[in-house]
Amino acid sequence: MLSSFMFISLLIPLCFMKNLFWLVQNLIFLLGVIFMFNINLNSSFYFYSYFLGVDLLSYGLILLSIWICGLMMMSSEMIYRLNNYKNLFIFMIVLLLLLLFLTFSSMNIFLFYLFFESSLIPTLFLVLGWGYQPERVQAGIYLLFYTLLASLPLLMMIFYLDSNLKSLNFLLTFYYSYDYIVFYFFMIFAFLVKMPMFLVHLWLPKAHVEAPVAGSMILAGILLKLGGYGLLRVFSFIEVSGLMFNYMWISISLVGGVLVSLICLRQLDLKSLIAYSSVAHMGIVLGGLMTMYYWGILGSYTLMLAHGLCSSGLFCLANMSYERMGSRSMLINRGLLNFMPSLALWWFLLCSANMAAPPTLNLLGEISLLNSIVSWSWVTMFGLALLSFFSAAYTLYLFSYSQHGMVFSGNYGYFEGKSREYLILVLHWLPLNLLILKSDSSMLWI
Repeated sequence: MLSSFMFISLLIPLCFMKNLFWLVQNLIFLLGVIFMFNINLNSSFYFYSYFLGVDLLSYGLILLSIWICGLMMMSSEMIYRLNNYKNLFIFMIVLLLLLLFLTFSSMNIFLFYLFFESSLIPTLFLVLGWGYQPERVQAGIYLLFYTLLASLPLLMMIFYLDSNLKSLNFLLTFYYSYDYIVFYFFMIFAFLVKMPMFLVHLWLPKAHVEAPVAGSMILAGILLKLGGYGLLRVFSFIEVSGLMFNYMWISISLVGGVLVSLICLRQLDLKSLIAYSSVAHMGIVLGGLMTMYYWGILGSYTLMLAHGLCSSGLFCLANMSYERMGSRSMLINRGLLNFMPSLALWWFLLCSANMAAPPTLNLLGEISLLNSIVSWSWVTMFGLALLSFFSAAYTLYLFSYSQHGMVFSGNYGYFEGKSREYLILVLHWLPLNLLILKSDSSMLWI
């Protein structure tokens, strides 16, 4: 673990040297390949040191972070070409990767909290520094205040744990459980905002719409998964209270998922639609998590990995259309099948993954979550049926509206995708469909 930490740390000086943009990106992928061969299918922690350690839960999310950060740099070729503070940009990405790596591999609850919060800073700079519209300042403030206000109670509870248990190591505190109501609500609220749960999700569409493509990819790919990861880590403390109060979050997430799906159906901005679909997907993840069933916990982890790849790929596609058309409006991005037929194939593949078509990893996660939520209560079948139906409805709306129909009369010039863009899409889509062949790493990690 320390070797990977040093590898990422030593990339930071390279960020400020001339013309090393693609070298840094290649080195991030090299780290991903090295890390991939270190898998150990034990459910216990390994590579264990004083403050770092990995189990299968952290392993998948660290690998996803490295992968998405490499792809972020590939997608941001425009920043490299226009020389838009490119050195500072890659420094932000490497710093974010370092903080995410430390978040997922910290063995100490306080250090986990510290890095969990620190990952907000580079994201904020990405949104503020390389965003498109003037509203990005408001989006940055939303992002900052939602997350910071929600995590103060969590910090108080971590200090309370420390004063009671005299240790904050995950392994040493694993068997303690509290049934205080305040402790329960304070402990999970920060993670519910980060997921984001419906009712506290307003920062997400704003941040997505204003962020550059790299910001959207890391937000959808990794930062939403911090909430699910945190919940899985702190559930050992709140099992007793969870049995009493979890029904609230399951209800909110299912009803919210249906409402957000309806909101998706009236979006005209490509990015906004994909951002709201993330809220609907994380709603079903939260519902499965809160049942605290074996199937639910495994399925939520699987869907988090799948959604990270799928959503990030869709944001890349939206950006490719934006770079050609100069707009993200669906009224202008119409009939793209006539312009870019080979990119339409990728729209189709990633949209089908978004609505959990086989053989994607999304399907495996959703089947597992449906099992757990329906076995928790049969009443949830109505919410899940609507959620699944509308999920397919807004995905088909996104695909058919953008690819078919009359071409917007203002579009008079176009060009096909570059090989770099196809490579980005292949690297999103292949793991999404191949990981189902190695699903024991995501479905048998407990």
